[in-house]
Amino acid sequence: MDKSTWKYIGKRLLISAVTLLVIIFVLFLMVRLMPGTPFNDEKLTEAQKALIYKAYGLDKPLWEQFIIYLGNLFKGDFGISFAILKNASVSDLVAPRIGISFGLGIGACFLGTIIGILLGIVAALNRNSFWDTFATVLSVLGVSIPSFVFCLLLLVVLGVEIPVLPVLYSSSQPFKSAIIPMIALSLSVIANVARFTRGEMIEVLGSEYIQLVEAKGVDRSQVIFKHALRNCLIPVITVLGPIIVNLMTGSMVIEKICSIPGLGSLLVNAITVRDYNVIVAVSFLYSIMYVGIMLLIDILYGIIDPRIRLGKGNG
Repeated sequence: MDKSTWKYIGKRLLISAVTLLVIIFVLFLMVRLMPGTPFNDEKLTEAQKALIYKAYGLDKPLWEQFIIYLGNLFKGDFGISFAILKNASVSDLVAPRIGISFGLGIGACFLGTIIGILLGIVAALNRNSFWDTFATVLSVLGVSIPSFVFCLLLLVVLGVEIPVLPVLYSSSQPFKSAIIPMIALSLSVIANVARFTRGEMIEVLGSEYIQLVEAKGVDRSQVIFKHALRNCLIPVITVLGPIIVNLMTGSMVIEKICSIPGLGSLLVNAITVRDYNVIVAVSFLYSIMYVGIMLLIDILYGIIDPRIRLGKGNG
């Protein structure tokens, strides 16, 4: 990579770091100002609550609490749990769940992207055919039906009526337990990727560039996969960013339905009992995923098409 590429990447990394710093401040402030408290035991007197707040440092001014929290955060310390598992390290609560949620999201994204691209190509090459209609209908259903509704349908069919897959998550069968949630989450990815791939492929196949390649006698498969598909990837990669993020955040409901011990179900539980540190930690991890994915998309976008770097003054 040349100097302009590294400059472009460095600028994006700096922007991402500042963005995450702002996010952690806003999260910390919002959680601390939300109504209620993690210490809702009616047996506690006001004096006892005051002692608890002092013990946890919650009696200090918000700005001082944030400075202390930020300093600990740079050491990888998210604090302790106040309610879900009292005095347990939040990092220990979160760490084993990251792989489960991340694996589920990446698996659904990979499955949805591959199927979506192939379906979009087939639909573009067979316009006004059965496959084109099928891709269009699937795209409409994918963006119209929430993933958790589709998940419930799959659970009834494949978990109850035809019991081939487990209904609830089982640590002894992690892969089989993830199949239904993964398929449910991938539906929206398939729908969006197929729609964008079809539209871009039709446009590219009708371009003068592809007509020139075909005129040179290049094999049809090479025209499609080497030349046309490559030009379709930029808009598809761009749209994948928000889709992946929606996948991560949308998995919360599915994790709860299928009893999957991931970040989503932990966040729901933490919000219910107002466990400040757990809420901030999980929300911040989602933010890191979002910013990280958008950063990766931005960098890939700039590498694939150098004109983007030039257009943003980095060339």
